[in-house]
Amino acid sequence: MVLQAWCDWHLFSANKLAVPCGGGDCLRMALDRSGTRRAHMRTLKFAKTPFARHGFRLRASVLTLSVLLAVGGAAEACTRAVYLGPNGNVITARSMDWKSDILSNLWILPRGMARSGEVGPNSIKWTSKYGSVVVSGYDVSTTDGVNEKGLEANLLWLVESKYPPFDGKGKPGLTIAAWAQYVLDNFATVDEAVAALRGEPFTIVTDNVPGEDRLTTVHLSLSDASGDSAIIEYINGKQVIHHSRDFQVMTNSPTFDQQLALNAYWKQIGGTVMLPGTNRASDRFTRAAFYINAIPKSEDPDKALAAVFSVIRNASVPYGITTPGEPNISSTRWRTVFDHKRQLYFFESALTPNTFWVDLKKIDFTRETGKVKMLDLGPNQDHTFSGEASGQFADHAPFRFLGLPG
Repeated sequence: MVLQAWCDWHLFSANKLAVPCGGGDCLRMALDRSGTRRAHMRTLKFAKTPFARHGFRLRASVLTLSVLLAVGGAAEACTRAVYLGPNGNVITARSMDWKSDILSNLWILPRGMARSGEVGPNSIKWTSKYGSVVVSGYDVSTTDGVNEKGLEANLLWLVESKYPPFDGKGKPGLTIAAWAQYVLDNFATVDEAVAALRGEPFTIVTDNVPGEDRLTTVHLSLSDASGDSAIIEYINGKQVIHHSRDFQVMTNSPTFDQQLALNAYWKQIGGTVMLPGTNRASDRFTRAAFYINAIPKSEDPDKALAAVFSVIRNASVPYGITTPGEPNISSTRWRTVFDHKRQLYFFESALTPNTFWVDLKKIDFTRETGKVKMLDLGPNQDHTFSGEASGQFADHAPFRFLGLPG
């Protein structure tokens, strides 16, 4: 039996909040003057209480942790999880949670497209080596996508992001709107991408979210057909790369290293005993991390796909939900699921009754005859499609990535 001991909050100084506990595993959250959240774990020895003498295990209430994690700036919420199944069956799922219509459409982008970093004269230039299918954001950015080699890229919100300064000199710049597309265009695997990104061939340049007075602050997750994963963040102006097959889950705040520390606490409890149930990023991380490994490892790829869909739906925020005083909680607008082995890219909107998919094997990505095409998903992605939809894309001029003038 697990008893929860409610922790008292004490303000130790003007710049720090702490949660002292009477015994068991205790989580401590400090807020420094810059507003950065830092999660720490500490273990306190049990006192000889009546509970201990009777074999009860006393634990600090983790509900206080959820409250503390809510302190900070507004952020949009998303979740990404990678399933590692038998026979090389790898499936990546993500949810897009946003407070308003993000104006998303599906795009087919062939090989051989000339690209620019879109930040003025000193922009990085490249030509797409691989074709891709992507979901746009406001039709000015790639927010999610997969390429013909089975590499997937997902952008998720991270309010703690701080990018290096860009003065138009020295290292070329890359608009944050094309960050995911740069990876999909140039690399076949996570390992290739990480090796290149460690050399920092560009400076990420951010700008305001379209129609809003706040900077775009995101981190990037990558996964490939081998099951490899990487998380790339910019913290205090420095690139931080977490690269391991073990990094199956990413959500939002706090930074990824702190998410791992928080999740380690929950692993000690065990998901069959208790899981956090709110729609905050740290709770969604814990649930997704537990369920993505708890679901049966079926050799039937369709059953595995159904199980992964159930995990990402479990981590989604119900449509229309708003939380007073919590601008960081947003409804799930759409979900994507990619079967890396079969190259099937699924799309599910909150406002349509059907899940449909695109079979990348049916698409002409060639430089010679491949064409840019778009599938119009409609306002709030309310257009209904069913089954395999690659034949329903229509020829379209490519969207231009949002960048700096010049």
